[in-house]
Amino acid sequence: QVQLVESGGGLVQPGGSLRLSCAASRTIFSINTMGWYRQAPGKERELVAAITSGGSTNYADSVKGRFTISRDNAKNTVYLQMNSLKPEDTAVYYCNLRGRVMQMSSTADYWGKGTLVTVSS
Repeated sequence: QVQLVESGGGLVQPGGSLRLSCAASRTIFSINTMGWYRQAPGKERELVAAITSGGSTNYADSVKGRFTISRDNAKNTVYLQMNSLKPEDTAVYYCNLRGRVMQMSSTADYWGKGTLVTVSS
């Protein structure tokens, strides 16, 4: 079964940078997309960035030009480089994988446990 483990969260000052990592287990038959969502206090979970198996990317308007999503297929890992961080970026960030764990499996969503990013002076 797919297991997703996030790392890289923490406390950073406004204008600073962090890199989040999400490592997936090697039981995946095919991946449609991997991405990052976030949920701030009192708000709904929102898509931050996603990357398809073909390398196409999608970003929330609020992070375009500041965040970059990338992947390392050999390591089954997706990254989120976050630059020029703002207080409004503070949230729990969740790794998401959409794919098929086995050839006969249906496409499904899998989630990590989340990592907290706090942007504060």
